Amino acid sequence: MDNFAVLRSPQSIFYGRNAFVNTGAEAAKLGKKALIVSDSIMDSLGYVRACRELLERDGMDCAVYLGVDTEPTDRHVAESLGLLKREACDMVISLGGGSCMDTAKAIAVIATNGGYIGDYMQHKKIASEPSLPHIAIPTTGGTGSEATDATIITNTTNDVKMMIKQAAFMPAAAIVDPLLTLSTPPNVTAATGVDALSHAIEAYISRRAHPMTDTLALSAMKLIIGNLLTAYQDGKNEEARGAMSLGSLQAGMAFSNASVCLVHGMSRPIGALFHVPHGISNAMLLPAVLEFSQEACTNRLADIGRMFQPENESLSNVEGADLAVQSIKELCLQLKIPNLKGWGIDQEAFKLAVNKMATDAIDSGSPGNNPRVPTHEELVELYHVCYEYQFTTQATV
Repeated sequence: MDNFAVLRSPQSIFYGRNAFVNTGAEAAKLGKKALIVSDSIMDSLGYVRACRELLERDGMDCAVYLGVDTEPTDRHVAESLGLLKREACDMVISLGGGSCMDTAKAIAVIATNGGYIGDYMQHKKIASEPSLPHIAIPTTGGTGSEATDATIITNTTNDVKMMIKQAAFMPAAAIVDPLLTLSTPPNVTAATGVDALSHAIEAYISRRAHPMTDTLALSAMKLIIGNLLTAYQDGKNEEARGAMSLGSLQAGMAFSNASVCLVHGMSRPIGALFHVPHGISNAMLLPAVLEFSQEACTNRLADIGRMFQPENESLSNVEGADLAVQSIKELCLQLKIPNLKGWGIDQEAFKLAVNKMATDAIDSGSPGNNPRVPTHEELVELYHVCYEYQFTTQATV
């Protein structure tokens, strides 16, 4: 049996305060006219204008697509791809959260390989041609999408969130400037922060983890656990924002190479059917899923528990695993993460959708990477547990 692993990442990663100023110079190396894929919030904050000015400074022309909203769909992909072709753009810049980056990844690949984005799901169509160059610029400390070769796009015909992963979807460059995250409101900071923590945890407990991803995941968890609450409570704290941006980047690199697990598998159908933003649905599910998985990954969860109490050297692995789950529950409580009921999902509609969600989750492949792989029946039960999950009490499946 082969005993090697692969680590893929963008060709260039610019990280740190004022890294954004490199946008124009890097873009000029990759193309002549860029399509900026962003949203109305980034535009209102002045980030899109600033990006255009940086491009113009280095002699780059650009067009702008602002149609992306909270969850990227195949309609966003079709619209932005049409604009890219009409404007004869030869590269893409995504500026915003995961939705903007995922949309840009899709059009960069389809522009050179053709077809519908859903064709690429489960490797039914392989991107054999290089994608258009894509510079990913995140504005939240959470998704890590700037350093992954995966995109998640909702099929608006069947309400399935398509998880598509191929090397061609990896951005050519990532520009991670924590100053761009200072405008992130507390609720988004909480959701994207727990999303990043989910990425790191799932990369660490994944059946496909390897030493390089372990190194990145452990570093990411340390940064996120030590700084998320501060970033949430004091959004202008540049040190905490910087740590969260770096932690998110490292978590993205970790899960892109080790794969995510059950949290993400369950999260995508919730987002597709009930339009819950991805980061929030991950946060809602994380503690309950860890409880479900705990006995199958006790030692790894113990490593995480010790990050919450590094001064406690006497913890056994079982105690450390318990501490990890309890500490994450308490963190979610402090960050005001709701359960599915608290978010406002109608209980009857949820019950009617549970079987489809369980099927879609399994079909995505992510649950198969989990330390404890659930059956369809166990997934249905776990969805019901998550609906009214209480972060303050023990819940078991």
